[in-house]
Formats: sequence, C-alpha cells, structure tokens
Amino acid sequence: QVQLMESGGGLVQAGGSLRLSCVVSGVMSFDTAMAWYRQPPGARRELVAGITIGNTTHYSAAVKDRFIISRDNGKNTVYLEMNDLKPEDSAVYYCNQLPRLDYWGQGTQVTVSS
Repeated sequence: QVQLMESGGGLVQAGGSLRLSCVVSGVMSFDTAMAWYRQPPGARRELVAGITIGNTTHYSAAVKDRFIISRDNGKNTVYLEMNDLKPEDSAVYYCNQLPRLDYWGQGTQVTVSS
C-alpha cells in the first residue's frame, strides 16, 4: 500500500519560509509525477505545485515565484520550499501522485501570521 507522509509545517510569520517534505513509501520505484495540494480553512483542496519525473515543474498563480517544488528520487521524497509566506497561504498541505491516488495522507498544517 502506498503511504504518503507529509511533514515540516508549522507557525511562521508573514514573509517567512518553510520547507515541507513528503515521503512516499510502499512503492517499488519513485517514477511518477508528484504534486502538492493545500486546503485552507473552510475551503476546498487545491493544487499548488507539480513536478514530473524529469523535474519539469508547474505552479498555481497564487504561489508562482514564491514556492519551489523539488524531488529526491533516491529518498522517495518530494519537497515544497515556501518563501515570502502570506496569511492566505495558511492551509493543510498534502502531497500526492499525478494522477492522484484515491486517498490522502494526514497532511501538515501551515499557519502564517500577519
């Protein structure tokens, strides 16, 4: 069974940075595109960044130029470096494969204070 384990969230002031990690286990090879999603309070989950196996990246307009997605295939891990954080970035952040699995990990909470 594929497992998704997000970590690295926390409380940060506006303008600060955080680096999230997602470890994917239960797979023979880490050979799929990966993505980060987030779900703000009272809102629906949204896709914020994606990365292919060849390291081509895409970002939502809300995070472009501030967030950087990367991956370490040797560690079965995808990262999300978040810079210049804003209160509207506050959300539970999740990782998943692309196309996504039918289930999610527990996510990691990011709270940005003004």
